[in-house]
Amino acid sequence: MSKLDEMGQKVRKLQLRAAVAKMKLRGLAEDLPEKWTEIEELAEETSAVFAELDGAKRELAAMKKLR
Repeated sequence: MSKLDEMGQKVRKLQLRAAVAKMKLRGLAEDLPEKWTEIEELAEETSAVFAELDGAKRELAAMKKLR
């Protein structure tokens, strides 16, 4: 498997993780105000996943450009 294929797989996995994190955050919002103490932790986790996804997408784009 080429590095480009590996990066494509990484992006797809991160997209799935990001979608799951987004849905958890949305679900938590529906449980407010009872679970307000969980907002910060879940928001940080979601932000970290999206930041990692953004970096991987940029790296994949750069790899495709060099092809």
